[in-house]
Amino acid sequence: MFFQERNFTDWQLTGFGDAPAFLFETVGSTHKLMKSMAASGEIAPGTLFVADSQSDGHGRHERTWDSPAGKNLYFNILIPLDGIPASNFAQITQVAALTFAETFNNVRECAKESQACPANRDCAESENANSPKITVKWPNDILYGKSKFCGILAEIVYTRTQEVLRPALSMGVGINVNSEPADYAHLNRAVTTLKAIFGHSINREKLLQALIGNLERAIGQFRAFGISPWISAWRKMDQFIGARGTIIVNNHCTDQNRDTGEGAIKKTGRIIDMNNDGSLLFECDDGTVETVISADLEI
Repeated sequence: MFFQERNFTDWQLTGFGDAPAFLFETVGSTHKLMKSMAASGEIAPGTLFVADSQSDGHGRHERTWDSPAGKNLYFNILIPLDGIPASNFAQITQVAALTFAETFNNVRECAKESQACPANRDCAESENANSPKITVKWPNDILYGKSKFCGILAEIVYTRTQEVLRPALSMGVGINVNSEPADYAHLNRAVTTLKAIFGHSINREKLLQALIGNLERAIGQFRAFGISPWISAWRKMDQFIGARGTIIVNNHCTDQNRDTGEGAIKKTGRIIDMNNDGSLLFECDDGTVETVISADLEI
């Protein structure tokens, strides 16, 4: 995991079920490209897109996601939705966030023991209990302390197979791997990288192989058992339950107007819990308790 990686164009990857992986040295946005090619029937569910750099990378609400070349991971996986009720589609990103966070934590532990340890090995716990942790934040952010380094963007798309349209989930993921926190100072928000967390450069190809393999297994478990097995694991990892926060609904802000709150409905209060269906239980400052299904959460 910590040895030198080979050239990007030589990476050996597959999507779900041995579906093909497409490597792009540069692309506008893997998310936008996947949506377009899925709609036209050019790719099948399970397909993986990976870019070495993006010129138009973005997160939720079109916020900028900086995508420098040769440093980080930018990828989209077209997740098949067969056997998953439509009411559960949104929970897939929560399963993904927890799966990725667990993978990162395992890699972090392995970094202390061996520079060749695989990403899915359960390494011994040796970290100071008071040091920052890699955690999840509702609905699907992954943080180190309060600094974000991994974002997930998902959208239902329709793939065309023999003139039949079938839903699939295009999940876009951006991970700050070997860049430096200083690279993101212009964004004016807390951002870190795996290199800064681990103290080592990471082999991006090996990390992505582990992430895709672990995610495919997790989606199989989710298809069979639903979200319930993941809730207790989420509660153990989520450090923000009980903390104050702000939920932002119908937020269409960009990097330029995010501080003004223009176009957003904001409510401050306390995070009570994560419900058994993956929604957020939130107590507003006026005393009302709301079940939040879709929103941003700021801490």
